[in-house]
Amino acid sequence: MLVADSARAMQRRGLVEGPDFEVFQRRYFTPAEVAQHNVPEDLWVSYLGSVYDLTPLALKYKGDLLLKPIVEVAGQDISHWFDRKTRDIRKHVDPLTGTLRYRTPRGRFLHVPPQLPRSDWANDFGKPWWQGVRYEVGRLSAKTRNIRIINTLTSQEHILEVGAQESMWEILHRYLPYNAHAASYTWKHEGKKLNMDYTLEENGIRDEDEEFDYLNMDGTLYTPAILLHFNDDLTEL
Repeated sequence: MLVADSARAMQRRGLVEGPDFEVFQRRYFTPAEVAQHNVPEDLWVSYLGSVYDLTPLALKYKGDLLLKPIVEVAGQDISHWFDRKTRDIRKHVDPLTGTLRYRTPRGRFLHVPPQLPRSDWANDFGKPWWQGVRYEVGRLSAKTRNIRIINTLTSQEHILEVGAQESMWEILHRYLPYNAHAASYTWKHEGKKLNMDYTLEENGIRDEDEEFDYLNMDGTLYTPAILLHFNDDLTEL
């Protein structure tokens, strides 16, 4: 049984070592990617360095007025809603009751208690949506950079925005929509084969944005290139 499973995996992956992209999950998302998920039917936000898919929450409470403040910030970073020390929603002293309450400038939203006791307030939802990891899908890239990927077989070139902390496997995963056989190539920079478990920086592909800024030069005029050299196997992931 194990031999058969191994054979099927080898047939799918070809001769290339690496993760199984049928189950592979990226760790990092760029702010631009989060911004694409900006409707109630596909609602992401980021806060305190992580990215959350709140689509199930939005669908569950569809039509609820308390969902409105969350929909208004769909696709955005809402770290300013939070106290970084407690990782809870910021609080303030309510001028009406004199008690410590959540601060909600956009209006009260889901799972935030009302200002005064109400008979229709139900707190049977367990933990508030912002606590825990049930909606977490990954980390927000603190720093992004552009990279050119050139297919030496077809001469096609694409520029990708990637997270500085992403491994080459994660970058390859980003590139799959442009080339389903991306894992059937050897990835090189300046003639050196890249370690796919390393980041760009760890592979010697430096991020020179700060140097360009220091020299008052336009950093967009130079984007490092990775060359893809085709191997013998034709593996569609």
